[in-house]
Amino acid sequence: MGDYKLVAVGTDGSSSATTAVTRAASIAADANAKLLIICAYERSGRSGTRDQAEAERALGDEAYKIIGSNPAEEKLRDARDVARRAGAEEVNTVAVEGEPVQAICDKVELHHADLVVVGNKGLASFAGRLLGSVPAEVSRRSPTDVLIVHTT
Repeated sequence: MGDYKLVAVGTDGSSSATTAVTRAASIAADANAKLLIICAYERSGRSGTRDQAEAERALGDEAYKIIGSNPAEEKLRDARDVARRAGAEEVNTVAVEGEPVQAICDKVELHHADLVVVGNKGLASFAGRLLGSVPAEVSRRSPTDVLIVHTT
């Protein structure tokens, strides 16, 4: 694990994401690496459509989106606290407007992360099979190693 200089992890504040943050922080601590925590969010005005509301009702717990930069920053503060408790010393955070997969992959590439960590929530769910899941898409699109943590 000593080859990792920067470990990245995505969070949405869910318990699954918190488990992934904890694992990423522990890997970063073991490797003496920096940790980058990424949180994607949507602007408030974009999410008010009837179609999205219907989809969220149908998907229930699988529909977990952060609306607005303030809630994203709050999730990042919480995740940074979790990461520090798990042993990560140098923790940076970034809130990104956009879809989670694109946000994670863009920041991983921009910051030259050596490893990206995501939780497995959604891989076997109905929503994941129907719409695609964040972990599956990140594993396909990431320019670097991906660790999918068993969180559910």
